[in-house]
Amino acid sequence: MVSNSSVAVELQSELERIMVSVFTGVPCAALLTINAIILFTLRSKQVFRETSRYVLLTNLLVADSLFMMITQSMYLMANSRVFLSYPVCGILVLYGTLTDSIFPLTLAVMSIERYVAVCFPLRHSSIVTMRSTAAAIALVWAFSCVNVLIRVVLMCQFPFEELDSLEMSRICDSFVVLTVPAAAKYRRVYNIFLFSVAGFTLTSTFIVVLNKARSASKDNSFARNAQSTMLLHMIQLILGLSSSIFYPVSVALYEVMSWISFVRMMNVTYVLVILLPRCLSSLIYGLRDQTIRPVLLLNLCCGLKLTGKTRFSP
Repeated sequence: MVSNSSVAVELQSELERIMVSVFTGVPCAALLTINAIILFTLRSKQVFRETSRYVLLTNLLVADSLFMMITQSMYLMANSRVFLSYPVCGILVLYGTLTDSIFPLTLAVMSIERYVAVCFPLRHSSIVTMRSTAAAIALVWAFSCVNVLIRVVLMCQFPFEELDSLEMSRICDSFVVLTVPAAAKYRRVYNIFLFSVAGFTLTSTFIVVLNKARSASKDNSFARNAQSTMLLHMIQLILGLSSSIFYPVSVALYEVMSWISFVRMMNVTYVLVILLPRCLSSLIYGLRDQTIRPVLLLNLCCGLKLTGKTRFSP
């Protein structure tokens, strides 16, 4: 998530650290505000609360918002040279790990829902029910919890007895509290498995929906809209995958870059790799979805009446 070296942060001037905090904090705050408004919108109408795709979107936005809050908090603490204790750092890392895993899995479930809607429109209501949606969400969270439990076991192998104090002298990061060799192997295997499953699901369903869209009549825009949505989901997944290879790439760059250049590069990469994939969820559904957009615009305008096509009827 963030650089492990406190030396690099110390080389930054006070003004630069403030600018970095603003550079990362403002986009994160804006995205969290938009997510909060969309979540409020999704809870404001019964049609949203009882439609599977919007329930899945709610799950995705909640996980994304929690992940951004914990990641940004850790980033700001690192930038401000705030050092935590190992137990507190471990809890924050596990919390971020839990919410991060929800992202690709929920995208995969949402792509399956769109696949059923396009390819089996007559059976969609019987296949994609609120019960099956709740089961899918529970399965996603259960899988993520198992991942967290395994990391807890690995974290317990940390040599705490060799420490003079539980207070950290380095910036809090998962690679600080998960130092055993098995942790690196597990992280690599888990990331490959997770994104292989999500990538295969998204790719296969996208190809089927793409063929369906090409064979559909020109005035049938439903399949084409689903195709565009799933394409954006694939872009989200690719950006999410880039965050998993972020650390090994940064280690390689660290060997050939000066400290201050490395830290500045990490600041920009953090926004592009960590924050950007999460903002696409808001753009995909908040602005593109014809059902959400009228109510969202109404809430964004603080209840001001909108005319014309922006009126919504449940």
